[in-house]
Amino acid sequence: MIKINTYLNFNGNTEEAFNFYKSVFGGEFLVLQRFKETPEGKNLSKEDREKILHIALRIGEVNTLMGTDASESMGFKLIVGNNFSISVSVDSKEEADRLFNGLSVNGKVEVPMDNDFWGGYFGMFVDKFGIQWMISFEGKK
Repeated sequence: MIKINTYLNFNGNTEEAFNFYKSVFGGEFLVLQRFKETPEGKNLSKEDREKILHIALRIGEVNTLMGTDASESMGFKLIVGNNFSISVSVDSKEEADRLFNGLSVNGKVEVPMDNDFWGGYFGMFVDKFGIQWMISFEGKK
């Protein structure tokens, strides 16, 4: 089953924003990872190590609001329009590849589909219409 969720980018205040969303929607965080947990975390400033790499808040039965700190000190430049992505989770690597390859035609691949450090199969791109997408498979490899 394909699941589509919203992925938000913030400039250093993801934790504050998600605590606010949690206070309004209720629920618990499904995931809260910091940049210090990445293989590159030791190379970041003390401040950047504590920023949010990935956070997920379940909203209702099937929706998840996700986010990250995409700060300029880590090479990101947030502007209105690039501060969100459509995140698609699928049930197989084959489905991930099919959607990635189809949707990214004439777009710009930012992260090719591949196994990632957290154990997922993941890729990112901007489609030919300027929409940012994230495709992931989290099941058995």
